[in-house]
Amino acid sequence: MMRTSWVVFLAGMLLLAACAPASPENLLMAATEPLATPSAEPRLFLSSLPAITPTETLLPPLELPTPLPSPPPVNVWDGPPTYPGDSAAGMFFRLQFTPMTWALTEDQYGQMALAHRQIEYCVVVPAGGHGLPLNVTVEHDRRTLGTIEYEVTTAYVSGQKQFVTYTGGDINIYTGFQVNFEGQPDACLTDAEAVLATLKSIAEARATPVP
Repeated sequence: MMRTSWVVFLAGMLLLAACAPASPENLLMAATEPLATPSAEPRLFLSSLPAITPTETLLPPLELPTPLPSPPPVNVWDGPPTYPGDSAAGMFFRLQFTPMTWALTEDQYGQMALAHRQIEYCVVVPAGGHGLPLNVTVEHDRRTLGTIEYEVTTAYVSGQKQFVTYTGGDINIYTGFQVNFEGQPDACLTDAEAVLATLKSIAEARATPVP
């Protein structure tokens, strides 16, 4: 009986020791024990990466479209044909010219004419059939200016070119023009023929009034 009681007493003391709170000394010892070191793993830091330089792509400069040249202004000269019997009724001629080179004006006889702005005495006037002085010799030719075939008559006095007439038209009109000049005849004729190349017929009702 004594033996059994002693065994029970020892079991109870062990149970109390297990349930008792940890002493300060035990806690201090636990705190000072080194923590388990985790397995070493490689760590990457941004500072250790090589610097990345952005690649610059140089694009060629954009080519701006070339502006189209502005066409020069164009005026018109409308008038009755100088050969009405060979022209359809109610039809006028039309010539186009650039006002920077030519001016529509009147000649010394009061009829409409184109006067050159840069070449003095270079004038284009309407012309019909007329006689010539005895001292004038003429040279005849046929030339196509634009779409118009002209009969070209060049007048000479003592071998010097005096004036040139151009006669022609389309299916509606037949008309003539005379180019007069004193100096620079070749330059005057070149510019005059550029105007004569624009000849066409229009209805009288569509004619531009003379200013």
